Amino acid sequence: FKSGADQEEVEVKMEKTEAEAAFPPTFSVSEIKNKQRRHLMFMKLKQEKRKQKIQLKKKKKKEREALGDKAPPKEVPKTIENQRVYDETTVDPEDEEVRFDEGTDEFSAYFNGLTNPKVLITTSDRPRGRTVKFCEQLATVIPNAHVYYRRGLALKRIIPQCIARNFTYLMVINEDRKVPNGLVLCHLPDGPTAHFKVSSVRLRKEMKRRGKDPTEHFPEVILNNFSTRLGHSIGRLFAALFPQDPQFVGRQVATFHNQRDFIFFRFHRYIFKNEKKVGIQELGPRFTLKLRSLQKGTFDSKFGEYEWVLKRHEMDACRRKFQL
Repeated sequence: FKSGADQEEVEVKMEKTEAEAAFPPTFSVSEIKNKQRRHLMFMKLKQEKRKQKIQLKKKKKKEREALGDKAPPKEVPKTIENQRVYDETTVDPEDEEVRFDEGTDEFSAYFNGLTNPKVLITTSDRPRGRTVKFCEQLATVIPNAHVYYRRGLALKRIIPQCIARNFTYLMVINEDRKVPNGLVLCHLPDGPTAHFKVSSVRLRKEMKRRGKDPTEHFPEVILNNFSTRLGHSIGRLFAALFPQDPQFVGRQVATFHNQRDFIFFRFHRYIFKNEKKVGIQELGPRFTLKLRSLQKGTFDSKFGEYEWVLKRHEMDACRRKFQL
């Protein structure tokens, strides 16, 4: 005859032996040769790990609630961003040298209100439909932007014509295999010129749950994480594309978000649901930029002086060091 306590011990031992039989300590899913069975076992293990993680999370939450004010501070998760290698060129907005440079650089006339943006958007020779649509949608995002087709003209011949017609920017969208893959952004009349790789382009028709087409109101501009001297220059280059007096009635926002040297562009409209809640809906298009080079002056591929050029094998060796 066994007591209740003995009976419980026997049951616990039996459960342990069953678990060990199902998943021995040296068990490896890759050893299962049957593909379907291997997949099922992998999913089963994944679910069990997830359950254990949720249980541990709940346990920690209960412990924190029980301790109250005496609970230890939450651990900050380690990410590539918060472990970033310190850059000597990080900009301090209150630095006198930075302020002096801002007052004398190529964008000072725009930020002092002496010039208004006027953008010419063009393409590479013989663009395909997707690139043409991308240019047309960019023109609805950037106020006072005009789309003209290239027709075989060299950029060195286009730039003087743009300056004569008071354009402040020349934007060239390049393509490869019918897909937009490059962007040359030239600030006029004195430069600089930036060359970007373009990827992950999504046009408005390809986006789910998008809002109605944007209106002609001037959007607000948000620039995130442009912290180094190079990043500061690129941020000012993007800022000078848009007029300085956003029309808040339109409720439109253009965002350039820099993360790990990839610049994500998004265009949203925000909606007031009530006095406390605000929702946003994406209007499109969306795309990602990666800086390839920054050149002094206007576009000159042969004799131009480059301020910065991406050297992948040298600069991308450390994942925690960023240029922008």
